[in-house]
Amino acid sequence: MGSRGVVPTEREPLRIWLALVTVYIVWGTTYFAIDVVNDTLPPLLAASARFLIAGAVMYAFTIRRGDREGDRPGRRQWGAATIVGGALLLGGNGLVVLSERTVPTGIVALVIALVPLWMALIDRVLLGHRPRPMVAIGLLTGFAGAAMLVGTSLSGAIPLSGMLLAVCASCSWASGSLYSRSAPLPKRPFVGIGMEMIAGGALLGVAGVALGELGQIHPGRFSLASVLSLGYLIVIGSFAGFATYLWLLRNARTSLVSTYAYVNPVVAVFLGWAFLHETISVRTLVSGCVVLVSVALIIAARAERPTPEAALRPEEGRAGLEGDLALERMGDAEERGLAQDGRGQLQPDR
Repeated sequence: MGSRGVVPTEREPLRIWLALVTVYIVWGTTYFAIDVVNDTLPPLLAASARFLIAGAVMYAFTIRRGDREGDRPGRRQWGAATIVGGALLLGGNGLVVLSERTVPTGIVALVIALVPLWMALIDRVLLGHRPRPMVAIGLLTGFAGAAMLVGTSLSGAIPLSGMLLAVCASCSWASGSLYSRSAPLPKRPFVGIGMEMIAGGALLGVAGVALGELGQIHPGRFSLASVLSLGYLIVIGSFAGFATYLWLLRNARTSLVSTYAYVNPVVAVFLGWAFLHETISVRTLVSGCVVLVSVALIIAARAERPTPEAALRPEEGRAGLEGDLALERMGDAEERGLAQDGRGQLQPDR
């Protein structure tokens, strides 16, 4: 499916654009699927089942492939996977599924689109890297758009508690994505991703039990739509979307691949309006446009063309896929890391 380490955008544009549309649609629909799952299934326990199943299958399939002797996961790797999985899946995806109980899916998706802004801000404040002018402009306008979105809660249209959960989810996702870039994870990316999903899924299960969700398990009340949506999140959201995204990282410009960050929220907003009867106010449209333009500015400012050498270093590319793993995209979210480093391999699974 394309030469490894090159960017064949001129030789096979149709295949690349079909793959892009797949990622746009698959990861844009996960917010809708989560909302349907929440109708009759306990949110955190359902998310736990999703990632435990997906992670166990991925780990079992990949652990016996590649460098099994020199890249054997140990306590240190499992510890790092637990930290990353906790930040991305428990703090990221877990808070997303909880926020969607009271906040429209489209607005949650727009809040999660703030992840590149948080990453750029953390990069500036904690790591001391001075942002480029375009990034600085993107930060300012992006947080102005975020303030407008949060303002819909202050006006009483949306519960503030649910909105704050979504904001915290985007912060947790950004933090986990940045940590994953230097975490001592396995060099085989999909092995690390499987470990993160297993660890994050276990943490989601613990959180669900702690919040009393065991008492919400009534199989007789589970709707077919909720069960099918959970299956969709496992099979399509966690496997098909990631496989397509991985192929894109190897065969297309990272700046092009990163466009999912501001297309997914558009898909989520449309689905929420069309099928969940979510109202789209003028304020939501304006603030959403401001956020998406800001994300585009940050990604464009750091876009680089991947080199063949970079594509051959899977341990450096790990941050891309791991960052997208949970938040659908989740959101879903290390687009800044991809664009800045030009990593042509794997880094979610956002």
